[in-house]
Amino acid sequence: MTPEHLIAAARDAAAHAHAPYSKFAVGAALLLSDGSIVTGTNIENASYGLSLCAETVALAKANCDGHLRDVVEIAVIGGVPNGTAIVRPCGRCRQMLNEAAQLGGRDIVIHCASGDASAVETHRLSDLLPYAFGPADLADFT
Repeated sequence: MTPEHLIAAARDAAAHAHAPYSKFAVGAALLLSDGSIVTGTNIENASYGLSLCAETVALAKANCDGHLRDVVEIAVIGGVPNGTAIVRPCGRCRQMLNEAAQLGGRDIVIHCASGDASAVETHRLSDLLPYAFGPADLADFT
């Protein structure tokens, strides 16, 4: 699976985003260790605080199928369909990705793309979320 294939899956997902308020459609595509892909889109709500990011939706779908610990990579794309600004996971999504990363014992690769996919950045989660808090930090309390 190439980053381009994963980004294309995220772009396809973004077409189904529910973003009537911001008009900022985002798609995410998770690559699992078995090679399968799980997608998600952002879902806005009139009560803005209840909105969900595409990355969180994809992670929730993976978890529902018992695959949260199997996430290897993620691609995120969004904004204006022909836009050139790169979209990166927000802080909440980085923390959600960290949970999956720590459960799976890996450093997730994140491909961040502009709406037109002309610009792509690839990062490791540990670079975007240094000193992350996760399941291991709760070991003394469980």
